[in-house]
Amino acid sequence: MTTRILPAAADPDAARAISSLLSQLPAAEPGAPVPDSTTLLDTLGRLAAESIDELPEVVLVHERIGPVPALDLIREVALRFPAVGVVLVSSDAGPAVFSAAMDSGARGVIGLPLAYEELAARVQAAAQWSAGVRRHLGRGADVFTGPGGKVVTVTGAKGGVGTTFTAVQFALAAAASGRRTALVDMDLQAGDVGSYLDVQFRRSIADLAGIHDISPRVLQDAVYEDRTGLALLLAPAEGERGEEVDERAARHVVGALRGRYELVVIDCGSQVTGANAAAVETADVAVLVTTPDVVCVRAAKRLVRMWERLQVRKAEDTTMVVNRWSKHTEIQPALIGQITKTRVTRTPVPAAFKELQAVVDAGRVQDLDNRSTVKQALWALAGELGLLTPPSEGEPEAAAAGAPGASLAVRAAGPVARLRRGREG
Repeated sequence: MTTRILPAAADPDAARAISSLLSQLPAAEPGAPVPDSTTLLDTLGRLAAESIDELPEVVLVHERIGPVPALDLIREVALRFPAVGVVLVSSDAGPAVFSAAMDSGARGVIGLPLAYEELAARVQAAAQWSAGVRRHLGRGADVFTGPGGKVVTVTGAKGGVGTTFTAVQFALAAAASGRRTALVDMDLQAGDVGSYLDVQFRRSIADLAGIHDISPRVLQDAVYEDRTGLALLLAPAEGERGEEVDERAARHVVGALRGRYELVVIDCGSQVTGANAAAVETADVAVLVTTPDVVCVRAAKRLVRMWERLQVRKAEDTTMVVNRWSKHTEIQPALIGQITKTRVTRTPVPAAFKELQAVVDAGRVQDLDNRSTVKQALWALAGELGLLTPPSEGEPEAAAAGAPGASLAVRAAGPVARLRRGREG
């Protein structure tokens, strides 16, 4: 059996040395080395989407890969592609590093400088493990979508564009459709998810920051189970505690939530921190919210370019949602897409704050009337982004949504349809 091997190394000399030695292994098919963590995850995601048969059996991760640290990258690959065997290549192959690599999900550690016998043994062991897991789990495509559900981040081009309201409505729509949904407030200093849903809870995401192994029991203690059906992980009440949630903590928390919930919606606010940048990087869908005015569009372009420079997210992999839109605005969604190079959703969100003012002031956005054009648009967007449970064969959409008026989530009714016609006119 041919073993496909994908090396990941930032150092060109190390990449050449690994590729040269891999080419000498019997029945080995080494791929072209990838230079960073973003390219590795993108490559694996693209291969998994095409066919599970396209995924490599073994991934070699060099210790100096970036921008994501090697152990964090191994953990991410193990979570998202559980039947791919990951091996760490490190100059330190001592017990401490070996233990840390195993805890992250690696199947072995290869010491530097590389030795043919050790490389062959570790690759063979990882490939055999991968083949066994694939036989055990079956060959369905859903095996490689991750151990849990989808992660969606919602980020604002700047403050006040409707980021939190959008994230909350996405989560409510998904929960109404029958998905077990978690809503995370990662606007660490100014999070308002609790205020929007009239929730006060003593625990927050900061309480998970120092925990390296987040067990289901620990996670359950930090999450508030709301009567809306959402599991809420709130931002700390004391804004200064937000500094406790660094990039590593964010990855651990998102990974734990991904393994427990079908959908994880994360409100990332409008400030770039290590924590929310890590969330955006690992998200299956990264939503950026803007309004159709010059200042916000410039801010959106600036943020997208920053994500690209930091290797967090490519512009073409970012989904743009246009809020407070009307057909009379000079800047239309298509132009925003051209300026920012992002993918703009088909459904815009209309400018109708009067519909929202009462529920926002009361902190009860879950009570927004189903006739609201804003709610219709946002729930239709949730369906467009694939956040809802599709109806079973022969089952009406409204029944699949599981709540009164929840059919709004899977089709744009009345006013939204008129908005679309207005945009096209």
